[in-house]
Amino acid sequence: MSKVVAITGAARGIGLATARALKAKGAVVVIGDIDEAAVAEAAESLGVTGLVVDVTSRESFAAFLDRAEEAAGPLDMVVNNAGIMPIGPVTDESDADARRCVDINVHGVMLGTKLALDRMLPRGGGHVINMASLAGVTFTPGLALYNASKAAVVAFTEATRLEVQDRGVHVSAVLPTFTNTELVAGTRSPKGMKNCEPEDIAAAVVELIGRPRPQVVVPAKLARQVRLGALLPDRVRQAIARRYGLDRIFLDFDPDARKAYDARIRT
Repeated sequence: MSKVVAITGAARGIGLATARALKAKGAVVVIGDIDEAAVAEAAESLGVTGLVVDVTSRESFAAFLDRAEEAAGPLDMVVNNAGIMPIGPVTDESDADARRCVDINVHGVMLGTKLALDRMLPRGGGHVINMASLAGVTFTPGLALYNASKAAVVAFTEATRLEVQDRGVHVSAVLPTFTNTELVAGTRSPKGMKNCEPEDIAAAVVELIGRPRPQVVVPAKLARQVRLGALLPDRVRQAIARRYGLDRIFLDFDPDARKAYDARIRT
């Protein structure tokens, strides 16, 4: 895979796993993250270029992509992966948390997509991959801010894809289920279900690059369930949610286990 790829939010979790998987396939990878120490450590461990980027700042994001191209060449792909996940009752979420969630998860993806397209459309080629979530199409108590932000990513990505599809540039969304990263710290898995690992999402991204599609659900087996679930009456959907404990997962969590993550995403 002789591709040049820039990935945001790649100092840890899904972003780091994706960088590792793409590098293993022969891609030239540049990673970015707002955590300077973490991205430097991750870059050294992978043997790639690591840069600081604040995805909420046009100046910072543009500089990141400029420096990525200076280091690695014209970008074939941009993976907008950076995101945060505040959880808990909606009435307990602060206005500051709401603004930060939307700034990073929504505006960051929009900004990264626009800046990538500015580079790719004149060349008539490229691929923008936006990390959405199944939370963008299935909604859960205690996850209102995150649900809203990822629903926006799903809608924005699809509308943008339709707009540029005849100009040589692919735009795709990846929708993972519960994944074992810091985002789910202090929560439990749905009953009878196993969380994905970051490497599972990374593998889906690698496959998506090889065979571009509008949207990929991870794991793939959930795609059909989600489509069918949308056709069910509300009372049936809620009964299923209760059966799997989805109605309480993000309300009955361990706040102590989330302290470090919550502190980091609010910094």
